[in-house]
Amino acid sequence: MTRVRRELLGAGRLVLDVQGRPGAPPLRFETTDDGRLKLLRQGERTLLLGRMDGEGCCFDLRLHRLDGYRSPLPPLRATELRSSVNWTHQYARWLEDAPQSPLYDGRWELCLRTAFALPIWTVDFVRDWPTGSLELYCGGGWHGILPLRELSPPDAPRVMSYRKHAREGTLAPVLLWWVSFLDGWVILDGHDRAVAALAEGGTPQCVVLTQVPDEAQWRSRAEAMTEQRERDREWLAMRRDPGAARHRALMEEGYGDALADLPYEPAPTRSWPLPGGAPARDALAGAAMFQFRSD
Repeated sequence: MTRVRRELLGAGRLVLDVQGRPGAPPLRFETTDDGRLKLLRQGERTLLLGRMDGEGCCFDLRLHRLDGYRSPLPPLRATELRSSVNWTHQYARWLEDAPQSPLYDGRWELCLRTAFALPIWTVDFVRDWPTGSLELYCGGGWHGILPLRELSPPDAPRVMSYRKHAREGTLAPVLLWWVSFLDGWVILDGHDRAVAALAEGGTPQCVVLTQVPDEAQWRSRAEAMTEQRERDREWLAMRRDPGAARHRALMEEGYGDALADLPYEPAPTRSWPLPGGAPARDALAGAAMFQFRSD
């Protein structure tokens, strides 16, 4: 039986502690043993195939997406858009009940985000369909937005309706999912709303879904940080120069800030083993007409 405990962090931010959902969720990433192939699956339907090409800390992730993605959220009604609903809490409730959700056992943060660096919704917003290529780096690279279905044109009827809401300030946020190995986000819901906001010259408001560490994980890191803090204190205690007191104050401030952030830092996005390994990969690639020069 699924149990979800909520930790409220503010009007636009909360954490869901999900229990009773062991194993792979309906919407999940799968990968081969060497990690070179990434696959996104919803139920039994393959939505995305990606292959890592490169060495060291520089990779190209070559993508091919397939039709069939289904949002975990229900369709939005015009009355809801013009209501005073708290979208972060509403999206959390819908995700808890959704049959196509990425949620599984662990802690998940949902946070309203209204500002992004300029390239994220411009040069790093993947508009091409179905293929694409992302440049990934060990130190953080791409940091963009990946749609899971083909984008509608700005003059499509549904987008035009949303553009009116964008002008009125009643457009519901786009739901994004932070994926650590992409160093970016995928759109879970709101493809047309994103197009509408951009067509009106704005940046889409978003609710971002991020997996965060469970209690055992962040407490283990907190213990390691505390041990390091004690060693630093001992070292500072032996110093006699005038700057030692200032250094000590800065260290304590940084320690307090880092400790407070630990429970909410992004955790690595989990990938499940691809059933069948390399033969299954080759069959999927062939079925999708997904071929690379290096194959």
